[in-house]
Amino acid sequence: MRDEYLQKMIRNVMDGENEADRQTQLMATVLDSSYDGIYITDGEATTVWMNTSYERITGLREKDVLGYNMRTLVEKGVISKSASLLALERNMPVTIEQTFRTGKHAVVTSTPFYDKKNRVRMIVTNVRDISDIYQMQQELEKRYQKNLRYREEIDVIRQYLISHTDLIANDPEMLNLLRTVKRAAQMDTMILLQGETGVGKERVAMYIHQNSLRKNKNFIKVNCGTIPEDLAESELFGYERGAFTGARKEGKMGLFEVADKGTIFLDEIGDLPPVTQTKLLRVLQEQEFLRVGGNVPVKVDVRVLAATNRDLKAMVRNKTFREDLYYRLSVFPVLIPPLRCRKGDIGALAESMLKKLNQKYNTDKRLSNAALAGMMEYNWPGNVRELKNVLERAYIMCNNHEILMEDLGIAGIAPTAFGPTGELTERMNLKTELEKTELEYMERAYQVHKNVREAARYLSMDPATFSRRRKHFLEKYGSPKDQ
Repeated sequence: MRDEYLQKMIRNVMDGENEADRQTQLMATVLDSSYDGIYITDGEATTVWMNTSYERITGLREKDVLGYNMRTLVEKGVISKSASLLALERNMPVTIEQTFRTGKHAVVTSTPFYDKKNRVRMIVTNVRDISDIYQMQQELEKRYQKNLRYREEIDVIRQYLISHTDLIANDPEMLNLLRTVKRAAQMDTMILLQGETGVGKERVAMYIHQNSLRKNKNFIKVNCGTIPEDLAESELFGYERGAFTGARKEGKMGLFEVADKGTIFLDEIGDLPPVTQTKLLRVLQEQEFLRVGGNVPVKVDVRVLAATNRDLKAMVRNKTFREDLYYRLSVFPVLIPPLRCRKGDIGALAESMLKKLNQKYNTDKRLSNAALAGMMEYNWPGNVRELKNVLERAYIMCNNHEILMEDLGIAGIAPTAFGPTGELTERMNLKTELEKTELEYMERAYQVHKNVREAARYLSMDPATFSRRRKHFLEKYGSPKDQ
């Protein structure tokens, strides 16, 4: 039926010139094969033809619109608005955007065609489906908003760190880590902080507490490695009077009781004796414990943070750390990268430490460019703790207001590619350095998680990509430990 309408319209537009039926049919076939929707009305806006693509895009069928005037279709709500009517009203081509009941989004262009007497004889509407483009635009907008929120969160963290100078972070990886733990801080989730000695686990634990709902309550730090094994239980959970020889007559509260309603930070949790591990597990599960020598349960409401520089998974395999306690503690594991993997923090930490020394001793010492370059080149096996010690020693050894490279007393620094004033002194292969750094990150993550899938997830990598690149870099450069 619609082909007959089209043949009639074409002949009318051509002022009665006879066109061969086969040519008309060919034109109808071509138009019907178009991926874009094509919709044709006469000069009075009555529908005379549409192709199958129009049906696909709009969800309308031939019987719904053929022979109907566009005004009637709008009044009945068959279509929401008509570009054909706008083109007829304005006597010029019109383009609008429209969303159809199929959910598809389209650009609709209606163009009037005139006869030899300049009368509108036909309006041809092209409907181009831009749903994919529209969806991509929405996705880009979502990503933009997500990135905007990320930048806002990072800015908030930066401002927080300015007023809480115990924790210095300038490196993007460290800032992103703080962004993550700040979210976890809002809940009472147990967090296990992992990382080498001296990376700043205590500082991060304090940051979590200060951003939690318990920030106005006690923050109790316990170094499990310094408590004698025979006193660990009484120190953590307290004891009743007369519990053992030498005990106070009135008994003693344990550190868990002192931390009630607040946060307790169990540093070096891997050094906790096996007997105490068992009792700690009960506290974590039931939020209660028995004092040494007591038989009445003591209820507490405590947020537990733990930290270690040891491989707890290996300790579990060796039966030196309880498996159930490990999984209870590591609800939200956080790996704090070593200082050598967050070079962006070295300068900021050094400046902050030096500023405190200058304020304390009323001096105005500063780092030379060469000294700072040397610090950036150094591997820092002792991490932030070593940096603090090196800087204090350099502060003492410095004979004037500028701390020089030789004042640092750091052994084993490879020659830097930068001169004393920061100029380039030799060529370096940036690609090689970046690949070595990437390998170091992958090896560190693998050492902690002990399997490819978990290590890859920590680094936001595909496991297959992680495995392939790690193997390639190990064959190319060897293990970072050997370098």
